[in-house]
Amino acid sequence: MKLLMRARGKINWTLEVLGTREDGYHELDMLMESVSLCDLLTLESDEKLTLSVAHHGESFVPGDERNLVMKAAGVLQAATGCTKGARIHLRKYIPVAAGMGGGSSDAAAALVGLNHLWGTGLSRQELESLAVRVGADVPFCIGGGLQRVQGIGERLIPLAAREKMHLVAFQPCRGLSTREVFSSVGTDECPRPDNDRAQAARLAGNPQELAKTLQNMLEPVSRRMRPQMEEGLQKLLKSGALAARMTGSGSVIYGLYPSSRSAKVAGQLLEESCAPVHVMCTEEAGVVMVEE
Repeated sequence: MKLLMRARGKINWTLEVLGTREDGYHELDMLMESVSLCDLLTLESDEKLTLSVAHHGESFVPGDERNLVMKAAGVLQAATGCTKGARIHLRKYIPVAAGMGGGSSDAAAALVGLNHLWGTGLSRQELESLAVRVGADVPFCIGGGLQRVQGIGERLIPLAAREKMHLVAFQPCRGLSTREVFSSVGTDECPRPDNDRAQAARLAGNPQELAKTLQNMLEPVSRRMRPQMEEGLQKLLKSGALAARMTGSGSVIYGLYPSSRSAKVAGQLLEESCAPVHVMCTEEAGVVMVEE
């Protein structure tokens, strides 16, 4: 059996840091959504569990046990007692160390795909419970779409978005360490997002109203670490974006546009000075099995 999986990236419309828990993790409240930019995973039945990685761009992604795909496979095996193997090939398109959940989406696709390939029969809810052992964004990436995400990423509230939103994103500088950014964040440094207002605007399918609500409390920290982000955000606004923000802990920044056409035009303009540029739209699912 052979499966082809789309592992879609994500963006944060909002990211609020509520405080630090006793275990050292941060308590969060976020509005997140899947986007069309995706990595591709091919899974085939095999006696051993192996992973190969094809890179697009300059970033290096390991093909060994450091990769979240392999961690996810191990977690699934341990939980189900499955001893089967698989030959996994990963093609990377989502920027690395960028706040778009690339590694997390790959791990989510591995959990969904291997659950099918190995016949382990876990439900989506059971996979999401396992996913938090792999990484904080992995539970969201399994279902994806539009969700309110709370806790450290394990509390998920799926939402039904009406209209697609149109975005342009790029990475104006080298990647950032999520751990480093969170360890430097001050909860009084940045205005708190109004998550409820952002959620209402997104559910109404109104990009103009949504643009007024975008806020990421990690952005000031990341911008200090990577001053190039400020210039990039200004370029997005000058290209016609209704608003421009950082996603996750960075360093990818994105602009929200009123239409597909305006996003495409902006993408063409930005390609002259910002490479690579990703013109994207929001999507209803995080992981998609497109071939069997």
